[in-house]
Amino acid sequence: MPTNLTYALIMFAAGVGIPILAALNAALGTRIGSPAAAATVLFTVALLASVAALLITGPGAIKAAPLAPKHLFTGGLFVAFYVLSVTWIAPKFGIGNAVFFVLLGQLASAALIDHFALFGARQAPLTLMRSAGIAVMGFGVYLTQRT
Repeated sequence: MPTNLTYALIMFAAGVGIPILAALNAALGTRIGSPAAAATVLFTVALLASVAALLITGPGAIKAAPLAPKHLFTGGLFVAFYVLSVTWIAPKFGIGNAVFFVLLGQLASAALIDHFALFGARQAPLTLMRSAGIAVMGFGVYLTQRT
């Protein structure tokens, strides 16, 4: 049974991967001359990896997807927007700067999603202490990018 530590380590690894993804895909987009083509390659690789994970974990669950509320499928648009924007902007703006603003956006939207329990999320009210913690995190990210 996974523990909170296991979940934290997996999410830490996912966080480590975000700037690596940004740097690799930005370099690919620059090398081939098209952020859209680089994103298409990335999504093709991601699709193959997702299909492999589905086959390993049990492909039967995919049958329930058409029954899910249609608004839940818009998450793919956010992934596409992230990948396309970071692939286009990071070579011009820097990986650190791009990820800095991504992290600020993540902190703000995560706080609102949790506060209002949007999309079925576990509710975690945005208290003064939590707001202060988010502000400290944001300031910490800012300090890492100061030159």
